[in-house]
Amino acid sequence: MFNAIRGDIEGGKVAVGTKLNSEAGLAQQYGVSRSVIREALRSCNALGLTVTRTGRGTFVVSDHVANDLVLGQFSARDLTEARPHIEVPAAGLAAERRTAEDLDILRSMVASMTVETDPEAWVVLDSGFHAAIARASGNKVFESVVADIRDALTHQSETLNLVTDRQHASDVEHQRILDAIEAGSAADASAAMSEHLRAVGEALDSILNQ
Repeated sequence: MFNAIRGDIEGGKVAVGTKLNSEAGLAQQYGVSRSVIREALRSCNALGLTVTRTGRGTFVVSDHVANDLVLGQFSARDLTEARPHIEVPAAGLAAERRTAEDLDILRSMVASMTVETDPEAWVVLDSGFHAAIARASGNKVFESVVADIRDALTHQSETLNLVTDRQHASDVEHQRILDAIEAGSAADASAAMSEHLRAVGEALDSILNQ
């Protein structure tokens, strides 16, 4: 669905400056649910193709993808540069310090993500998984920083899943991170988190460089 709207914008079928139909109107136009339209519009906003103005609607502002993604308070570049310095060591500490309760929470989240078919529910679990690892690290700074960027992580995951279909790959990567934390291996947990963030970064680059 996102690709259809993006194609219409980039192909000039919907001109820059156009106000898009309401969610209900777009849902009828494209033959999908309003929730699917809502996700697609959020991705169009993140890619810099559209802007949604409260009370006025969504407007097309560009016919090409911006050189960075806007993810609420932070940009994709902000996250890509910062996350390895926060989440990689946090995963290592989580492997050394996690409690039985931490493991139960992480296992439950990974299990839920694996079978989740609702994209909106999945991205909430995804950001929650990363926040839970930061909590399990026992480091309040890591926990606070990941909590602060959690909304941006949710927006990023949503965009990546819609544009690059990364949900299954992320599920596999999350399982590897969990396995390492469960095994108590700080080195393996750090490496698994580093690989996950590298893959996310590559997916982001593929969007921006199209």
